[in-house]
Amino acid sequence: MTRDGSDRGAVLEQVIITPVVLLLVGIIIAGGRISFAHEKVELAAFAAARAASIARTGIQAAADARVTAEQNLIARGLDCVGAPTVTTDVAGFMLPPGKLASVTIGITCAVSLDALLLPGIGGTRVITASATSPIDTFRERAR
Repeated sequence: MTRDGSDRGAVLEQVIITPVVLLLVGIIIAGGRISFAHEKVELAAFAAARAASIARTGIQAAADARVTAEQNLIARGLDCVGAPTVTTDVAGFMLPPGKLASVTIGITCAVSLDALLLPGIGGTRVITASATSPIDTFRERAR
């Protein structure tokens, strides 16, 4: 009985191809995790900006934005490494009623990629998003 010549090196090919395929799958998973994290941070920023825009004062707007952002990230299942950073621009509350004004919220969250167990892909990735929401033009504003 003779072996077919095309079977030669099949095990060697498998040994070479398997790690490459696993690495590609890991890269796809890492990309998906980063993409989902970015979407969750953006949605949290929009929710925080909306919550800040309906506050009565700039101080209350900043507090509402921080609480809303943190609760939104937790509700969406995003675990930031450390606490997320929430920045607020509430200068619009200083403008008198009748002037166009808005509030801008920025959120920064570091996401861990260590769970992927891939060489060269671990560590953290910083995700940043911001959103702006208008303040009611004719509502009275307290500074």
